Amino acid sequence: MKTPLLIACALLGTAAASAQKLEPAQSEIVFTFRQMGVPVEGRFTRFSGQFAFDPKKPEAGKVTLNIDTGGARFGAPETDGEAAKADWFNIAKFPQATLESTAIKAAGPGKYELAGKLTIKGSVRDVQVPVTLTRSGAVTLATGAFTVKRLEFKIGEGEWSDTSMVANEVQVKFKLALSGIAAL
Repeated sequence: MKTPLLIACALLGTAAASAQKLEPAQSEIVFTFRQMGVPVEGRFTRFSGQFAFDPKKPEAGKVTLNIDTGGARFGAPETDGEAAKADWFNIAKFPQATLESTAIKAAGPGKYELAGKLTIKGSVRDVQVPVTLTRSGAVTLATGAFTVKRLEFKIGEGEWSDTSMVANEVQVKFKLALSGIAAL
């Protein structure tokens, strides 16, 4: 029979692990691509995540980030509406994109390499995401950038698949504010 002290320790350990959370108001996910040679910036306004990460044991970590594709914003209502359509994000059929880690390893002080699966519009691709962690009070900032090829995810189909109109490469930059991460 478990003693009350062992049960309390187990519950506290579970609470500590689940206390890691994303602070959306302090976070951002921005993407940049070129349309007819001109840089265009957009952002995702709605996303959530689950984190179980100890900077001293990164290989035991697990990260899942869920992005509401209907929350893509470009600063113009007509463009926002176009992005929701089937040729682009097709939010009616694919309302979420997901990044799920498969491995995390240390890459230097405060630096990590996240290997994972990125799923957009039903297409899954392996990605490597460099992440830098910095501490600001009780919040840990996870920042980084990586590039995806939009056509691998069927983003911009039909007439929009012409890369002379809209470039295939899209740079994704993120700043995720996380609470509950152990000291670096």
